[in-house]
Amino acid sequence: MAVSGDPQALGELLRSRRERLRPGDVGLPGGSRRRTAGLRREEVALLANVSATYYTFLEQGRPVRPSTQVLDALADALRMSDAERQYLRVLAHGGEDPIGTDTVAAPAEWLDPGVVALVQRLEPFPTIVKGRRWDVLASNSAARELFTDWDALPGDERNLVRWMFTAPRAREAYVQWEPEARAMLGRFRLTAARHPDDPGFEALIGELKQDSEEVRRWWPRHDVMTVGSGTKKLRHPTLGPLDYSHVVLQLADNPDQILVTYSAVGAVG
Repeated sequence: MAVSGDPQALGELLRSRRERLRPGDVGLPGGSRRRTAGLRREEVALLANVSATYYTFLEQGRPVRPSTQVLDALADALRMSDAERQYLRVLAHGGEDPIGTDTVAAPAEWLDPGVVALVQRLEPFPTIVKGRRWDVLASNSAARELFTDWDALPGDERNLVRWMFTAPRAREAYVQWEPEARAMLGRFRLTAARHPDDPGFEALIGELKQDSEEVRRWWPRHDVMTVGSGTKKLRHPTLGPLDYSHVVLQLADNPDQILVTYSAVGAVG
């Protein structure tokens, strides 16, 4: 189902990225009497080959529907990363983004029993499945030992982002907590942008802002990242700090559900 996007957030993103750039970053003369933080709106419009009025409407959050070509030109002008380009398209076009999903409120999630069995078979490799809002839908004992006992938590607290920002154990488990927390929030933000009308996301984001000083400070920056495999430095409760590689897999039968499995590769240097 197509949705209209989020013009207000789109305007905030454009403004924040414009204010981060300096004229020299895009090959423009700086001058000594500039009063604007970063680039001027007229300069971005010139670089993107759109009118200054049209660009101003976009920054003001007016219900303007830019084409894909205009979005690409703006992303080039503002030197956006691949993740920011995805985020820009989602904010502009909502569920029409090729990786987007419907934005109606979703029913309670259901996990295929075969996936649950797979998670258990991956023991002793820590493995979880996170759902639409990043709720932990399944975990094996290795994952519960490394992170937390998800099964013992109340249902509304079995959320990976909530745990990251409110649980003391998260700051122990992640050796480099702050950059990992920033990255997780950026990935979650890109997910949430695909569901702008989902009250479940709205409620969770509101709770995160209320309960975490870091979320209150970082959320307005519109930082985003894409989900992908890689390595993390994690502190095992009995084995101590270790480097872990992790693989991220999207479930074909339900693309909102993601399986993540970890493998220790060596002691943290």
